Amino acid sequence: MSTFTLQPHKVPVTLSEGLTEEEVTNFKPFKTWLQTLTRSLALQTADENHPFHSDPYALHSINVQSHDRFGRRIGFLKLSASVVNSAGERLPGAVFLRGPSVAMLVMLVPDDVGPDSAERYVVMTVQPRIPSGSLSMVELPAGMVDDGTFVGAAAKEIEEELGLEIKEGDLKCLSEMASPVAEQGEGGADGGLPLAMYPSPGGCDEHITIYAHERRVPRSQLEEWGGKITGLRDKGERITLKLVPMRDLWREGSRDAKCLAAVALWEGLRREGKL
Repeated sequence: MSTFTLQPHKVPVTLSEGLTEEEVTNFKPFKTWLQTLTRSLALQTADENHPFHSDPYALHSINVQSHDRFGRRIGFLKLSASVVNSAGERLPGAVFLRGPSVAMLVMLVPDDVGPDSAERYVVMTVQPRIPSGSLSMVELPAGMVDDGTFVGAAAKEIEEELGLEIKEGDLKCLSEMASPVAEQGEGGADGGLPLAMYPSPGGCDEHITIYAHERRVPRSQLEEWGGKITGLRDKGERITLKLVPMRDLWREGSRDAKCLAAVALWEGLRREGKL
C-alpha cells in the first residue's frame, strides 16, 4: 500500500494495492464526494446556527480499502473516511463510491383512449441483479452516468434497454421539478447536494436523477412489448420487458427504491399541476 497527501486539504490518503494517486484523484465520483463533503464541513463554521458550529467536525484521513475496475478504469471504490471533532467524536465514515445514475419512468398510453383517460402503462425491466441475490428483479430502467449529461445518459439507457429512441428534449426531470432547492436557488445546509434521490446515503454516494417520458402508442404495440428481450449482451445484460399499469406501479416496484421515488414524484407533481 502507498500513501499520499491530498492537497490543499492536507489529508493523508492510503491506497489499496494496485491503485495510483492519479487514478483516485481523477475518479469523478471521488472528486464529487470530496467536493460535496468539503462544502458541508465548511458550513459548520460559516453558519453560527449550524448544529455542529460549537465543535465542528473535520476530515482527518482517507483509507481506500478496495476497488473494482471496468476494464482499465476504476468502476467502484470502497473507502473509510475519518471525520472527527475536537472532542474525539467520530461520524460513520464507511463509503462505497460508484457515482451518479439515472432512472426513467417511461409511460405508454394507448392511442384509442381519450386525453383524460387514466390508462397508461409503465415499462419495467426484469433482469438479474446479483448483488441483491435475484435473477429476476423488477425495476425501472436505469443506468450509470459515465460521461456527458444526465439527460443524455437517460436517453441512451432508454434506447439500449427499451429499444425506444427518445430525444433529450422530450424527457422531463422529475427530480428537478420537485426540488425546493431548485426553486429557491440555494445550496442549503447539505452543502449543495445534487437534485437527485439517494437510495442509501448511510453507505453509498450513488444519487439517482429521475426522468419521465409519456407517449401515445397503438394498443397493438403494447401487446408486443410484454416479454420482449433487450439489453447489451456484451455488458452482460439480459433484460426482459414488462408492462405494468400505472395504478399498480407502487406494488409491482415495491422492492425498487427508484421506482417508489418516481411514483411519489409523479403523483406529487400531478397534484400540484406541474405535470
